Amino acid sequence: MDLQDFREPFLLHACCGPCLEWPARQYLLEGRSFTAWFYNPNIHPPVEHERRRIAFLDLAARLGIPALAESVSEPDAWTSWHGAKVDRCRMCYRLRLDAAARKAAELGLTAFTTTLLISPWQDHEALIEAGSLAASRHQVIFLYQDMRPFYREGQRLAREDGLYRQRYCGCLPSIEDSFYRDKIRRDLANLEAKAGQSSGSSAGDT
Repeated sequence: MDLQDFREPFLLHACCGPCLEWPARQYLLEGRSFTAWFYNPNIHPPVEHERRRIAFLDLAARLGIPALAESVSEPDAWTSWHGAKVDRCRMCYRLRLDAAARKAAELGLTAFTTTLLISPWQDHEALIEAGSLAASRHQVIFLYQDMRPFYREGQRLAREDGLYRQRYCGCLPSIEDSFYRDKIRRDLANLEAKAGQSSGSSAGDT
């Protein structure tokens, strides 16, 4: 169903803070009622998942929208994948959008959509297929809107808000697809080292 034709409250699955920027602001301007939901077990390692979760919650608080963050980093399904990349991505879409459809039903909402639809780097047709199948399975509606024309505007807003903007999709294998893979690895190594030092300090203080 076209999102522009839907006026009831719905669930907005958010893949990250920057991709939430334009949809959330636009829906608020339109007077829509929605709950933003962060569910992305595909984001690895845990320090990266936490960084994106915090950016999501920061933006939701800034905009004053209801928000839930209910995932942890779960790399096994992605790092153990032996098939083609395109099939791994389709698995990822199915997993997250099925969870979103289920969550919408749990919350008593009749529909859901996802900020993944704003990214020009995602397989748009595969997202539509996964969302439609998930909606049918959980007896809710998948709301479609091609948000890609607003991707750059969303990124501009994220820069203005000082949000962390990631340079890879989320799973560890996707780092290999990034032009910034060496920088990403160094950045993640530094984050994990700091997290380890922090944990060590906390343990020593008890």
